[in-house]
Amino acid sequence: MRRKLVVGNWKMHGTRSGVGDLVAGLRSGYCGGECAVDIAVCPPYVFFSQVEKALADTSIRLGSQNLSNQASGAYTGEISAQMIVESGCRFAIVGHSERRVLFGETERLVVEKFSTAQAAGLIPIFCIGETAEQREAGQALLLVGRQVQFLIDELGVEVLSRAAIAYEPIWAIGTGQTATPDQAQEMHRHIRQVVADADAGVADNVQILYGGSVSAVNAADLFAMEDIDGALVGGASLNAADFAVICEAASAGVSS
Repeated sequence: MRRKLVVGNWKMHGTRSGVGDLVAGLRSGYCGGECAVDIAVCPPYVFFSQVEKALADTSIRLGSQNLSNQASGAYTGEISAQMIVESGCRFAIVGHSERRVLFGETERLVVEKFSTAQAAGLIPIFCIGETAEQREAGQALLLVGRQVQFLIDELGVEVLSRAAIAYEPIWAIGTGQTATPDQAQEMHRHIRQVVADADAGVADNVQILYGGSVSAVNAADLFAMEDIDGALVGGASLNAADFAVICEAASAGVSS
């Protein structure tokens, strides 16, 4: 059985005092001890040290929301994979739709960031998804499959044995809309099949997360689906109580 993974993406939110309160809430809730699921939080870079120290004696891991595709050099404002590793991170989100849409990240750049993260020892969380217009046009399965296939063609399917995939329908991110459990399962099954066409063993083991307005209310129904192995959580990860409920939903029926 694939182990569930729940990742909180804090995006550009937080103050030093607010982060302190949030981390204290995480420590006192379900996420503070040993968990039956893997848990990570991805704060803004400036809070890495604060969060790492506060969670040092818990099972919660640290992740980055982004990274440069360059190892080092004259790239003002960028953060390298090695810097992220030295900050205590285990995970790195790559290709989030907000990076693709707002900052023009291409499929090739996303793959470069994936490769850079993995070469530094990070576990990439590879984000993919479709717009509302693409879904309404009946192109969702085709376009998401192409995103996965491009990564496989460029780097080889074996890289997914050391990574996670996050399916985030763009129309559901931050909108309050959520794919139904059946819609999400259909896409997750399709993604796993694309990987299986290259390597069935990798497909059986790769964690595929759902993201897109995941909440304490809908998490259990999503996690009940066969091919949904966890969640990339946005707004709800900024509330310690809600995030704990999501983690509890992921651990239901799982023995540690």
